[in-house]
Amino acid sequence: MEGAVNRDLKGVALAGGGPIGGIYEVGALAALDEALVGLDLTGCDIFVGVSSGAFVAAGLANGITPRDMHRKFIESEEADDPFEPEILLQPAFQEFGRRLASLPGLLALAMQSYLNGAPPHGFAESLQQLGRALPAGMFDNEAVGAYLARLFSAQGRVNDFRRLPNKLFIVATDLDSCSATPFGARGLDDVPISRAVQASSALPGLYPPVEINGRHYVDGALMKTLHASVALAEGAKLLICVNPLTPIDADAVARKTHRSRVSLAARGLPSVMSQTFRALIHSRMRVGMERYSKTYPDADVILFEPARDDAEMFFTNVFSYSSRHRLAEHAYQRTREELRRRADELDVVLARHGVSLDRACLADESRTLSRRRRAPRRAGLKQAASQLGNALDTLERALR
Repeated sequence: MEGAVNRDLKGVALAGGGPIGGIYEVGALAALDEALVGLDLTGCDIFVGVSSGAFVAAGLANGITPRDMHRKFIESEEADDPFEPEILLQPAFQEFGRRLASLPGLLALAMQSYLNGAPPHGFAESLQQLGRALPAGMFDNEAVGAYLARLFSAQGRVNDFRRLPNKLFIVATDLDSCSATPFGARGLDDVPISRAVQASSALPGLYPPVEINGRHYVDGALMKTLHASVALAEGAKLLICVNPLTPIDADAVARKTHRSRVSLAARGLPSVMSQTFRALIHSRMRVGMERYSKTYPDADVILFEPARDDAEMFFTNVFSYSSRHRLAEHAYQRTREELRRRADELDVVLARHGVSLDRACLADESRTLSRRRRAPRRAGLKQAASQLGNALDTLERALR
């Protein structure tokens, strides 16, 4: 009987949430990885990733542990090829130039249409054709795709779905058909993993659609928040899900902090839009989670997400170096707290799949995600100068 339990397929499904979401998932997964006995997150059978969750899922499928991701993506300790969040905000100059170059022709076409009396007949209506000159995205995500291609082409990793020892599904949205496309599925596994991640994280308006085999793809979260059903349909019996974005309850925050309630409207458009977007995707995800219990009654789906009074998660500035560190540590500690709080409930569910909680690990309050680094005892002048330069670069980025 024990062997039958251990043969259950296990999976991880990760929702999107932009850079903040990816950082939160790395911290949360680090806490889960060390607390779940009998479950190696990089050794799961099935991975599903959407948007920023696609970055993390692809890393796990390639054997990169959550702590390794923290070191590479958040602490930026990769000496040869560090990841800097600034590459996410590179202006799409090529897209701007291409659209600008089309403007004279579109203007001539609009004027010709108006003068010939062809529909639309009005002058203002004729000018609507100029909308085709507007960029499809403000920022260029080609640098992100190139970075991931280098990362997954390193020794011991693969940028090919078909060469993975497990199943990886990166979900994007086909822009023209408005349908979910699970790259990695049969017939969709010839696309490089890095290209699929780039497509899945192409949020409309921010990044141009990504062309793959003659079709254009955008953020996979347009159709569903989590796409956990992809893993369940593949036979996952234990599915660990992380959703990094939840709407904030300002009243709950006020009660927790014993301070006056923060008005989101007073904080302007970014806070209003963030709350709106989070509310939409979270309510949609909750409906999906309830449906999974009926559609897949023999599967256990465990969801981890920030609490509604988590102000740290809502207001973090991801492009601050210190904030990235703080958010990852925050996600790590909050997930540990949640595991302790839900321990009795989770023990019952996990036991069905040969997994248990490491209570001693969870009780150890000295554990942190960030490593404490010691300075070398002796360093030459050149090495010291290099270290000083790196420190000044980090300080400059933090002050931007």
